[in-house]
Amino acid sequence: MGAVAERAGVAVDTVYTLVGRKPDLFRLLIESAISGRDEAVPAQERDYVQRIQAEPSAAGKLELYAAALPLIHARLAPLVAVLQAAASVEPGLADLWTEIAERRARNMRQLAAELAETGQLAVPPDEAADVIWATNSPELFLLLVHQRGWTPDRYARWLADTWQRLLLAPPHPPP
Repeated sequence: MGAVAERAGVAVDTVYTLVGRKPDLFRLLIESAISGRDEAVPAQERDYVQRIQAEPSAAGKLELYAAALPLIHARLAPLVAVLQAAASVEPGLADLWTEIAERRARNMRQLAAELAETGQLAVPPDEAADVIWATNSPELFLLLVHQRGWTPDRYARWLADTWQRLLLAPPHPPP
């Protein structure tokens, strides 16, 4: 917190007054990284979420979501890596990490329900939600893009293709 205050040119007490403790500051950073703005934007108000909801096909929904993730994870993944490391020594950050993971799981259940509404899911919605939750993780992004050298575009294409193959019923040829 001292380094944050020094960088901002304010007293540490000012940081605590304006932002709060470490978990509060990290929550603000995480929310800003997810939304791509200086403040938190509820999921339903994010452009990519609205495009996903408007898309009629399950494959299209998955492609839109996969395309949004590299932009989000480029901002979010480094923060998550720090949060995970710090969570082992800071209980408030451990609670925040659990809260973020649970919120991601709820959001993926919502997406899976929307996919199920298309009639194109080949697996139960709970399974679809878990698969998307696991594979959309910032950790996987770091592994593939930062460690293995994939481009963000390759990562997005791979995600969309993987989700479509694992989760959607194959299209039926016309009679």
